[in-house]
Amino acid sequence: MRKYFGTDGIRGQANAWPMDAETALKVGMAAGRLFTRDENSHRVVIGKDTRLSGYMIESALVAGFLSVGMNVFQFGPLPTPAVAMLTRSLRADLGVMISASHNPFADNGIKLFGPDGYKLSDEQELEIERMIEEGVGEKAASDKVGRAKRIEDAQARYIEFAKRTFPKDLRLEGIRVVVDCANGAAYKVAPAALWELGAEVFPLGVEPDGLNVNDKCGSTAPERLCERVRELRADVGIALDGDADRVILVDEKGQIIDGDQVLALIAESWSSAGRLRGSGVVATVMSNLGLERYLNGIGLDLIRTKVGDRYVVECMRRDGFNIGGEQSGHIVLNDFTTTGDGLIAALQVLGVVVASGRPVSEVCARFQKVPQLLKSVRYSNGNPLEASVVKAAIDAGTERLGSSGRVVIRASGTEPVIRVMAEGDDETIVRAVVDEITSVVKQTAATAAAA
Repeated sequence: MRKYFGTDGIRGQANAWPMDAETALKVGMAAGRLFTRDENSHRVVIGKDTRLSGYMIESALVAGFLSVGMNVFQFGPLPTPAVAMLTRSLRADLGVMISASHNPFADNGIKLFGPDGYKLSDEQELEIERMIEEGVGEKAASDKVGRAKRIEDAQARYIEFAKRTFPKDLRLEGIRVVVDCANGAAYKVAPAALWELGAEVFPLGVEPDGLNVNDKCGSTAPERLCERVRELRADVGIALDGDADRVILVDEKGQIIDGDQVLALIAESWSSAGRLRGSGVVATVMSNLGLERYLNGIGLDLIRTKVGDRYVVECMRRDGFNIGGEQSGHIVLNDFTTTGDGLIAALQVLGVVVASGRPVSEVCARFQKVPQLLKSVRYSNGNPLEASVVKAAIDAGTERLGSSGRVVIRASGTEPVIRVMAEGDDETIVRAVVDEITSVVKQTAATAAAA
């Protein structure tokens, strides 16, 4: 059983366990010791988003790493995919991103990357947990304590890296782009990269104050972006989240384009160009049935995994795919990156738009989404999904939707919440199925809480 790590690193409310300075210190010591296996000098790179608590968590992590002899390179605010890329580029033994992604500022998290730029395996995370609980062993000798320094060109390195993923024979001249950086990690690099590629850029969410990351902005709240695109008569809107590992697009009409449409577009484009590896696309159980039908219609498969970009990446690596992602906007293109990268995914879409000469609304609307509804139920005790009445409700809903729909029920990996999702061709039936299952889960949760 995991005590610290969830589906995407360690996450929680800042300055409360496990996202407090004491735990961060221990994480630094344990992870540092695990990735320091001999007498040679070792290095760890650290990036963060713009949360106020990032200073506290970073300082504690740095102290932990230094105490076991690791040298620390600190980047300051930088997207998660940039940290993963620079872990490899700088030949670091470990990469760390301090961020709670799309969560409010009061939360924070620690994401760890191995020397290959990929997130750590379950086995490595469990070993770090064991070391936190049981101790890391001897600390470094006095003359072997690590050194820490700021890396001033980290943002410039990532900007150049991102620009190189855009088709070399194309430019963004004449394209009006509104980019919402969620007052997060990409607030400097995303507007700069787009402008250097030739776009006319109108930035939003680029005034972080430590408390406003993801606050009514970014990929989880794109309403302001939609309005701004219409007001400016822009060609496209790009909404990133707090650590810029996910993206939601907005067309010139102010209509939202989610991760499923982005996956469909890039997959078809790469397939036509002979760049697609594997038989299709890897996505999660939450991706819309319309995506699966569309891909099947053009001769491609949709391989589904559990929710979480780490599971998407694991499947991609294991089975040889180079496109994967989530409906929420995590798009993993492992020709370029080892994790989701919102900016690079957006650049791939813009490449298709520029090459086609057609508006974003025409290029990105690849399929008609099947009616889908998702509701969440919070619980406090036990596991409602183990209750017989809940299992019966799920079975009944599945039978009612039949072959034209799906029911997906799962427990969140980051909070005590049950997600209830259903989709199908008949929206009325979908809503009824979700409402019935949700009602039974709520009743079960309330009974457990009162016991």
